[in-house]
Amino acid sequence: MSLLDEYRPDDSFGEMFDVDRVREHYSLLADRLSEFTVGDLRDKMQLTESTFRNLGITFAVYGTESGMDRTWPIDLIPRIISAADWAIIEDGLIQRTRALNAFLDDIYVGEQGIVNDGVIPEWILKSSDGFKRQAFGVEVRGGARCVVSGIDIVRDGNGVYRVLEDNLRVPSGVSYVMENRAAMKRAFPHLLDQYSVRSVDDYGSMLLRALEWQAPYGMADPTVVVLTPGVHNSAYFEHAFLARRMGVELVEGRDLAVDDHVVYLRTTRGPQKVDVIYRRIDDEFLDPAMFDRQSVVGVPGLLSAVRAGNVAIANPIGNGVADDKAVYTYVPDMIDYYLGEQVILPNVETYVMWDPDQRARALGRMDELVFKPVAEAGGKGIVIGRSATDKELADVRNLIEADPRNYIAQEVVELSTHPTFTGRELAPRHIDLRPFVVSGEKIEVLPGGLTRVALNEGSLIVNSSQGGGSKDTWVLERA
Repeated sequence: MSLLDEYRPDDSFGEMFDVDRVREHYSLLADRLSEFTVGDLRDKMQLTESTFRNLGITFAVYGTESGMDRTWPIDLIPRIISAADWAIIEDGLIQRTRALNAFLDDIYVGEQGIVNDGVIPEWILKSSDGFKRQAFGVEVRGGARCVVSGIDIVRDGNGVYRVLEDNLRVPSGVSYVMENRAAMKRAFPHLLDQYSVRSVDDYGSMLLRALEWQAPYGMADPTVVVLTPGVHNSAYFEHAFLARRMGVELVEGRDLAVDDHVVYLRTTRGPQKVDVIYRRIDDEFLDPAMFDRQSVVGVPGLLSAVRAGNVAIANPIGNGVADDKAVYTYVPDMIDYYLGEQVILPNVETYVMWDPDQRARALGRMDELVFKPVAEAGGKGIVIGRSATDKELADVRNLIEADPRNYIAQEVVELSTHPTFTGRELAPRHIDLRPFVVSGEKIEVLPGGLTRVALNEGSLIVNSSQGGGSKDTWVLERA
């Protein structure tokens, strides 16, 4: 019996199936899967997992007793996006990134026009954990502050792509996009060629171009480094992976020193000037002289070198204000204010708990909504009303009433589903998408992104850090 014979779509929007009919751009995949049995796919999955384990492709899962990294979880049934759909996604991501770049530049080095014109309340910005006064006056070349963005997109029950949240500080996951593609080439070597899937292999050079463009003006051949907290960080695999792909040094804070507002890399040949730092360390730990004095992973004096114009940091400090889920609600207004354009990718319908009327309505229908703390990431702190216990709902109500600024509520989006291998069969599982956008001299979008999948039946939590899985994302060259 083939893999698809027993597949039963659910009531969600199906990426591969329209009710019981295979969507046209999935027909080749369906034909290929019809040749496989459960045992065939299980063998391929086991081989892929073994390869990932041997290569050290891992990720940390929160809350595990051992605290050990796990082998990166991939499902070998790819998610396929048509050329027409991708054109909408790409245009929407570029539009959103342009507006977010303009917003961040406005509030840190501009006239704060968006505040003065009453579009966003000043107190919302200043009360955000991600708002950093240390970023005031720090110029960024071309205003390209979102050097790397990971913008999470979901597809609702009507097939509409919506933005769930923005990740503009140190977004992770792109290394797994490329490793997932390598795994699919091993598992289905001819299918990608049949489909004319757009490549993701250019990301390293795409990122390096953007980083080099950020270098102080007049720099002919800038020195770029990747700054990591070290081997114990959950995303260390990615830090090392990207440094290799770009052909640059992977460094820790102790490898760098600041002398007379210039950053140097300690080498066996003596100090080497550093021009651009792709940092994978949060703002609070980046410079113990300006932020957390207890930090042992940062570089003392780094901000002085940035202010002197001798080194660029990507992403710049202060981007976290735009990650704030309360600020997220204003992104459509930013698009209108800065660009004068209609929104291409709408937000998920969201309610801010600091507004008394919105809070009262949301608390009156807690079992229908999703509640999220505004500053958390990775799915932490999320309470889905329909699956929460009475105690969980009471607890989040108390937290909201004690600090309404710290929470939003959102309508439940019935995420689209995709056939996913459970080890015994193919079954529908909810998915989202994290595309990666790079801002340099121009804004570029990596074709595809990280499709994350909720491995538990009915679950809407797709985050890898919460036990979710992933799929390779195939963007087609043509319709």
